[in-house]
Formats: sequence, C-alpha cells, structure tokens
Amino acid sequence: MKARSLRTVALAAAALATVSLAATAQVVTLPPDGKNQKASVSQWIGLVEVDVTYNSPKVTAPDGSDRTGKIWGQLVPYGMANLGFGTCGDQCPWRAGANENTVFRVSRGVKIEGQPLPAGSYGLHMIPGREEWTVIFSKNSTSWGSFFYNPAEDALRVTVKPRKCEYNHWLTYEFTERQPDRATVALKWEYLEVPWTITVDDATELYVENLRRQLRDAPGFNWQGWQQAANFCLTNKTNLKEALGWAQNAVTLPYIGEENFNTLRTLADLQAANGMNAEAEKTWRQAIDHPTATVMDLHQYGRQLQARGENEKALVVFELNAKKHPNAWPVNVGLARGYAAVGRTAEALKYAKLAVGQAPDEANRKNLEKMVQEMETAAKTKT
Repeated sequence: MKARSLRTVALAAAALATVSLAATAQVVTLPPDGKNQKASVSQWIGLVEVDVTYNSPKVTAPDGSDRTGKIWGQLVPYGMANLGFGTCGDQCPWRAGANENTVFRVSRGVKIEGQPLPAGSYGLHMIPGREEWTVIFSKNSTSWGSFFYNPAEDALRVTVKPRKCEYNHWLTYEFTERQPDRATVALKWEYLEVPWTITVDDATELYVENLRRQLRDAPGFNWQGWQQAANFCLTNKTNLKEALGWAQNAVTLPYIGEENFNTLRTLADLQAANGMNAEAEKTWRQAIDHPTATVMDLHQYGRQLQARGENEKALVVFELNAKKHPNAWPVNVGLARGYAAVGRTAEALKYAKLAVGQAPDEANRKNLEKMVQEMETAAKTKT
C-alpha cells in the first residue's frame, strides 16, 4: 500500500475513533486531538464583524519530526483527496486547519473576491494547488473536518493565488490588510500564505442606518448626537437631505438643540451642500461670529476650508480669528497660511515670522522655520 494511502487510512481511523468517543461520552473538556490548539482571529470592517475560528497544527509532527518542505503537496495534498472515511469519496477538500470545521463568520453580507456572501457562519474548506487555490464557504459549519463535505452545500467558491511568506510554525489566520471598507485575510503556514479579500460595499450606508437607530435612543437626547451624525454625512457626502434635518435639530430641537459654533457651522455647510446658498451664508456668519468660537475652533475650521479648496473663505475666517483673538497662538500661523494660499506672499511671510517666535514647542518651531524658508525662496523666485 502506498505511503499516502496508509496515511489517509490512519487519519480516518483516528478521526473515527475520536468522533465515536466524542459522540458517546463527551462529558469533560480535554486537550485537542494532536495538540492542535484552537484559535480565532477577529476583525471589524466598519460595522461588520468578521472572524475565523480554527484548530492550529504546527510544522513539527506529533512525533517531533520536522515536516518543513513536506507540508504542501504531501501532508496537505494538492487537489481533492480520498480521506478513507466519510461520504465525500475522492472529492474531499482540505479542512483549512485541523480537527473540526474551520469556521468563517460574518455578521452582515460581504463580498469575497468580489462575489457576494450573505451574513452567517460557514465551514471553510480549501482545494490547494501549485499555482492557485479554491476557497470554499460551505453552509455546513458544524461538521468534523471535511469527511462529510457535500458540494451541494457550497455557498460560495472563489479562486485565489498562494504566495510565499515568512515562516509560520503554527498554522494561523491573519488579517494582513485593513481599511474602513475592506480587509484581506490570509491562511499562513510554513512558508506559504493564501490571501483573499473581503469587501463591504455599503460600509458608509451601514453607519447611516446605525445613526438613524441611535438618534432614536440616548444620543438623540443631546445636541452633540445630532451634530455628529449630520457632520458624518457631510464629511462622507452622503444622505445630505436627511443630514440637513439632523443639523437643524442640533440647533433648534426643543429642550435639546443648542446654537453654538459647531452646530451652526455644520448647519451652514449642509445648507450649502443642499443648494441653500443664501441661508448658508447667513448661518455661516452666525457661526464664525458666535461667542463660543474659540481660537482653535476658528483656526481648525479655516484649515478645513483650505482642504476643500475654499481659500478665500478660509482667509476670512483667519482674519476674523486675528480680530477676535489678537496675537494668540495659532492666529499668526493661520494668517500666514491664509495669505499664502491666495498668493499674498509678502503678508504671509510677515505672519509666518511672527509665528516662529510664538511656537509652543520645538516641532512647531521647526515646521514654521521651514515654512519661512519656502516663502522666502518663493519670493526670490518671483523677483
């Protein structure tokens, strides 16, 4: 009998014995079979929770021998295999771990490699290959290994490319890339990793839905909740009509609304975003003239306007800040940036030099000195 056949029969016998014992006399918790420790990894993609629970074998065999170079294509065969037990015959994928099913769970629907996968728990199986792997998400997440795998229960199959990685003694799953609306998870073992991408196409919309729910609960009983929700939509350029109502509530809702710099500024910006330009200009003036507008409030707002390309409007804010808070930090920094952005280099240089002497720490001082040097170079170039 070939060595591979002997190995698969031995694995099947061990699994059958373990399952039989577990089914008839499981009354205590014992160490996992083969010392394959149970592990899990979890990651949030926006409001979507993703986790992988698995049993983790190591490169060293149970008898202590080193299996480096003998994992892929040998211990884990390429293609489908016959495990010598169960119902999958010659069409058994790899369990993508050890012992029970590796389980992949998502709290909401996502896309795997661009293909939709509904919320739920899935048995994770794989078909290894030298050049590409098939990752299988089975609706059956409660079986022992792949012995009873049935392709009719597949929820999704995707094809991915394996690649070399750093040495991993224990089989592990890791989220190797994380962004607000996507992540990459990879199986890693020995010198190989198998990555696949998870995307949440409606990540921003999920936050908006959550904001609607929260505004009917405790956050809806203070102006901060309404203002923050409105500002989220403004920043993400979504749900702008409803957000305008939220911003109005932050200012005027009975017993809750409050007229202050933050609420008025957000309301003005949303009025402008909804085409209400006359109203927006009036509210904007109220915001920057409001007594609650601190020196840092106005400075940061001016910088935000500059980031949006509204340099003339930003300069108005910086000049008003200087009038309301003369010579306070960081008023001169704002004036320097404001005048520079509209091409008034001489005035910008004047206030940049004043700001250097006011710098509250070494980092700010060095940045301002660099700004002065750049402005002086620009001035010489013009002349």
